[in-house]
Amino acid sequence: MKATLLAALLSLASLHAGAADTPPLNTIPSLDVPRYMGTWYEIARYPNWFQKKCTGASQADYSLQSNGTVQVINRCRLASGEMVSATGAARQVGPAASPKLEVRFAPAWLSFIPAVWGDYWVIDLDEKYQLVAVSEPKREFLWVLSRTPKVDPQTYEALLGRLAGKGFDLHKLQASSQD
Repeated sequence: MKATLLAALLSLASLHAGAADTPPLNTIPSLDVPRYMGTWYEIARYPNWFQKKCTGASQADYSLQSNGTVQVINRCRLASGEMVSATGAARQVGPAASPKLEVRFAPAWLSFIPAVWGDYWVIDLDEKYQLVAVSEPKREFLWVLSRTPKVDPQTYEALLGRLAGKGFDLHKLQASSQD
């Protein structure tokens, strides 16, 4: 019993120490939201519960709305071959060029509840707005998106190096099929 308790305490201490060693997550300096609009193909992601049934063809379509919010339509293919989609909304947090957004897929009438909004931080983006990495402060979620279904291997490896430098566990990253 004492050994089990000691092992549990040591595990918690090592988790806490690992979290303390990870610096706060930095975003890109600024985001041109209108330029970001359009279709992005998922190249890779950390596994998550809300995409567990997706087997491929994952993509996100962003469109700027007249009220300044962004309509988000996420699509993916299921094992049956059926394409499914989820429509949500995103809003910028902070000034007009802020790379920090919040997104929700809950009904609009629940928008007043802070818990329905999730962080969507642009943490890496090339100058041409062709390859992006998106996450949130705790690094529990990560997506690599591209304007095209396939990415140049050298460009992708360079991005992975930058993500490792930001404290991401690249062993958790799963490649997404766009076939």
